[in-house]
Amino acid sequence: MKLTQSTLDKLEDILSESEFVVRYERGNFQSGWCLLEAKKIVVLNKFLNLEARINTLLELIPQLDIEFDKLTQASQKLYEEVQKLSLTEASA
Repeated sequence: MKLTQSTLDKLEDILSESEFVVRYERGNFQSGWCLLEAKKIVVLNKFLNLEARINTLLELIPQLDIEFDKLTQASQKLYEEVQKLSLTEASA
């Protein structure tokens, strides 16, 4: 997966289409992110660089309750790719 702003935007689209809000804030995040599940808010450390933001979302998205049917076709395809990456890393 390419580490570009476009990729980051597409990963954020997956979250927004499932009614999650992505915010970039300052804070003491152990892993670079914080999840407020009840409010469907994902807070990422605003000091993360592009690569770290993408990798954080790639790690986080498989853990969330993403509503697949609400995703656009492009987002569904990317979501499936993210899921496969997650399974590949878990079995390695």
